[in-house]
Amino acid sequence: MTNRYAVVLAAGQGTRMKSKLYKVLHPVCGKPMVQHVVDQLNTLELNELITVVGFGAEKVQHQLGEDSHYVVQEEQLGTGHAVLKAEDILADKEGTTVVVCGDTPLLTAETLQKLLDHHDEQNAQATILTAHADDPSGYGRVIRGGNAQVERIVEQKDASEEEKAIQEINTGTYCFDNQKLFEALQNVANDNAQGEYYLPDVIEILKNESDKISAYQTPDFSESLGVNDRVALSKAEKLMKQRINDQHMRNGVTIVDPDQTYIGPDVQISRDVVIEPGCVIEGNTIIEEDAIVGPHSSITNCFVGKGTVIKQSVAADSRIGERVQVGPYAHIRPASSLGDEVKVGNFVEVKKASFGSGSKVSHLSYIGDAEVGDGVNIGCGTITVNYDGHNKHLTTIQDEAFIGCNSNLVAPVTVGKGAYVAAGSTISKDVPAEALSIARARQTNKEGYAAKLKSNKKE
Repeated sequence: MTNRYAVVLAAGQGTRMKSKLYKVLHPVCGKPMVQHVVDQLNTLELNELITVVGFGAEKVQHQLGEDSHYVVQEEQLGTGHAVLKAEDILADKEGTTVVVCGDTPLLTAETLQKLLDHHDEQNAQATILTAHADDPSGYGRVIRGGNAQVERIVEQKDASEEEKAIQEINTGTYCFDNQKLFEALQNVANDNAQGEYYLPDVIEILKNESDKISAYQTPDFSESLGVNDRVALSKAEKLMKQRINDQHMRNGVTIVDPDQTYIGPDVQISRDVVIEPGCVIEGNTIIEEDAIVGPHSSITNCFVGKGTVIKQSVAADSRIGERVQVGPYAHIRPASSLGDEVKVGNFVEVKKASFGSGSKVSHLSYIGDAEVGDGVNIGCGTITVNYDGHNKHLTTIQDEAFIGCNSNLVAPVTVGKGAYVAAGSTISKDVPAEALSIARARQTNKEGYAAKLKSNKKE
């Protein structure tokens, strides 16, 4: 198999975004644009992936981590100049190099693979990924000669009126014979309207050397979308959302209102799951069969088991078991784990807590830094008092315990197996197994006291 390399162009500042955030780090469906590009490239079994960075280089490197090698383009002097920055790493290597812009988040691995296959089949020295545009304004035009062979690419600002009417556009993605690419880059000049070194000029240089130039036209124009401003960013978001939702529905997921459902690109959803309107599901979330999510729920980086129902709730960085009931208006905060058939009900907040099978906390409670066993019932208004002003402490509630309403469990504290805590108690000492703990003042009734108070009121 031919060696394959990739160069991702991610050095532009993106001034038209009017943002302090580096352009390629703006998210589309919750993931930075450049990460979308690199994730697709990483499916192609590359020998080397190089990202050209400039403004905001450290933040791009932090995002991509070890997925890429990095070279720096300190001055943005054009796309040809950017690729040339990878010369020290790639120039002498044999194989094929694909060049992709870091602001094209809709480009798919499938299209990139077809581009590479076409390049190999045609035995070309350069292959351009093109698309048909009803309105080609702003794009470079692909100029073809006899036998429909590619002659050159003309940028919008340098095109004649006749050339501007051409509807086949350059998407900015290419395949090159690697050594031919870096040889040609030495001859690219900057005598154009922008005074920049254009990568597309390599095509004309190779053509003049009688090298074969090919083109593969993608049938999906949306993949060519480059994001240069907030308007294009919103278009990319809409197209990506539709693509993701369509794929889930084809896989057997019911999405009641796709226009009002936001699912991240790395989310995995099994068949017969129902997603109701207004849901936002992000990160590395996994949702198993027959679960119901929604309406208006937010789930991030969670595992959700079979048959679980989550209504109008927020869950993040947690594991939720099978046949669990969550909400409405519950908040599952990070590092929580809910066993099978657990109930976390109305206005309950759970943080860094584990619940065993069949346990319930149904109403208006805060359970944080806690280990809750199997079959536990936690009454309305219960609070695990986990913070002493300096440190967090653990509350342990063992199997089959019963916590009465409006109880405070002052950590560190353990309620033993099968124990009862009376309603309204503040528990600051361990409760033995099978015991009843009452921690409240004895009730005193003063007959007629209300009348006395009324008679003492000033007129």
